[in-house]
Amino acid sequence: MIGRARAWFLGQDRSIRLAVLAGAVLGVLVTGWVWKQTWAVHKLTRGVGDTWFHTADGKRWFRLDEQRQDVPLARITPHLQQAFVAVEDHRFYIHPGIDPIGLSRAVYRNLATGRREGASTITQQLARTLFLSNRKSYTRKLREAVISVQMELQLTKAQILELYLNRIYLSAGVYGVEPMARRVFGKPAASLSLAESAFIAGLARAPATLSPWSNFDGAVQRSHVVLARMREAGFITADDERAARRVRLRVRPYRPTSTASDAYARAYVRQAFRDTLGGDHPPEWRVDTTIVPGLQEAADRVVREGLGRFGKPDLQAALVAMDPATGDVLALVGGRDPAAFPFNRATRSRRQPGSAFKPLLFAAALEQGFSPVSVLDGLDAIAPQGADEWAPENASGKRPPSLTLRAALVESNNRAATLLQQRVGTRRVLRVASDAGLHDLPNVPSLSLGTGLVTPLELTTAFAMFPNGGRSVRPRAILRILDDDGAVAFSNPIVRENVIAPEVAFQMVSMLQDVVDRGTASQARRMGVRFPVGGKTGTTDDFKDAWFVGFSPTLVVGVWVGFDQPATIGREAYGSRYALPIWSDFMRRAARLRPPGAFERPAGLRDETLCRISYKRPVSGCPTYTEYLKRGDVAPDALCPLHRGTLRQRLARTLDGWTDELARKIRGLFR
Repeated sequence: MIGRARAWFLGQDRSIRLAVLAGAVLGVLVTGWVWKQTWAVHKLTRGVGDTWFHTADGKRWFRLDEQRQDVPLARITPHLQQAFVAVEDHRFYIHPGIDPIGLSRAVYRNLATGRREGASTITQQLARTLFLSNRKSYTRKLREAVISVQMELQLTKAQILELYLNRIYLSAGVYGVEPMARRVFGKPAASLSLAESAFIAGLARAPATLSPWSNFDGAVQRSHVVLARMREAGFITADDERAARRVRLRVRPYRPTSTASDAYARAYVRQAFRDTLGGDHPPEWRVDTTIVPGLQEAADRVVREGLGRFGKPDLQAALVAMDPATGDVLALVGGRDPAAFPFNRATRSRRQPGSAFKPLLFAAALEQGFSPVSVLDGLDAIAPQGADEWAPENASGKRPPSLTLRAALVESNNRAATLLQQRVGTRRVLRVASDAGLHDLPNVPSLSLGTGLVTPLELTTAFAMFPNGGRSVRPRAILRILDDDGAVAFSNPIVRENVIAPEVAFQMVSMLQDVVDRGTASQARRMGVRFPVGGKTGTTDDFKDAWFVGFSPTLVVGVWVGFDQPATIGREAYGSRYALPIWSDFMRRAARLRPPGAFERPAGLRDETLCRISYKRPVSGCPTYTEYLKRGDVAPDALCPLHRGTLRQRLARTLDGWTDELARKIRGLFR
């Protein structure tokens, strides 16, 4: 027999032989995959594992379902079982894992209306949750169908329903009906009433949208749909439905899924996981995150201790630490106490950045041909902007008539920022900000003063382009997700795009270093930050928000301080007084784990030694600094007028003055 088959094979054309070989290989692969799924389903009879998140050093961190409470089907009230069957899969007890009737109806409606309609059974939902991603594709639907049939062959309906009810995602980080029943109603799933059962079953359709704590009315309306489906399926009578509709449900106050000190970071990466896989809860998968334990512990501590020094129990803070080269989120804190204040301010609180936005404006100016020593004249004569007679004022009340860009940023001069925005153009500023990750900012004259809304994560991400050579990065908390066989189910590559030239980025680094060395953030040096850093303070109107966002060569960190309901933090609550101390404390601790090194200077810059006070060519007695100029930047040619200098320098300065005066008079004759 084998000989005849071999002879037949060898006697065929080459194309036929290749087709037979390809079919054989495909058959082996399909058979192997089917056996793999068969074994995976068989393991469900011995219990279901959990998905674990790992920190950047590869160590286990926490489980996806920290509140997991699996219970046998006998400890789940029949009302709840029937509610899920009625609303999710009313032919559950008669189909073989796939519902031919529901599938045919969905296909017909999709073709007739052009709208996508699902037809997933409870078995298919469980297959997807345990073994597949939530991404829609025909291949995934085929795999889902095969696994569903395998489940129906190896498990009883009761076993499938029990697994489903213990694993389904129901919002607020809660999987399974037992923990959800206790969270929402303070009772086990065995004790739920008909109305309560319908309420919880209704959440499965859209867990985020129908959360009991953010959309109670929507969840109640959905529960009425569940009750109607239960009546139609014959599980309850019309009188039962009417009585359940009249029940006034009481939901317990929200409490966070985790109360660990790093709960904000856990919530962030858990949400990133859901954004990738939907509400699925695969068993024994591994999620590799970017969180560094030592940095996370330091971040939690400095926020807690920093806020404790102010004696304001409701004052909140957020901190984000990121690798500027990759966008990896290394640590994240969203408030002072996740148990008492679960709202994650690092990712969800949108506030005005104040002067912390100015580096985006100055970067746009440098891209348009300005240099750090370009002079802005007429600062004392800026007209009010807009119909509301809006006009900027500096916190110090001083109005110097002219400033270089470097000096304006060092002292955070509002009038200079306003004039610079006018000269650069708001659209160019918005383009740079958007490319750096700050979207939906307003096209208004006060943009330069940070009147748009940003989250701490967004603003920190935007600052990453300064130390990394001018490239935007996309924040990422998850590196990869591995399935139970160790295969990569999801990979999250680094995403970078050029925003500003490397020379401009380094000029901004140099200017922002000056902010720390001798500007509004100089207190950081007195707090022990001795290594190379740059950054910018930010304070909003009436001292409602205090910011500091800064960086070393290996770390970019943003800190925000304020109240959840915007209110004055305190008298003279500048970013340098409230946010900078927290930032400085964290940077000192972080330097032990991530040595800062030195900023990398690009090749296309030339050095100019200038007076640190006048920003002119230095004379004897001038304190000097090194200015970095890119191609096209013009170096100052006048000598410093503020310091005495040698006799020869004084004579040269006088001659320059006479020459300038004569030139002005000649120009006046031709006007």
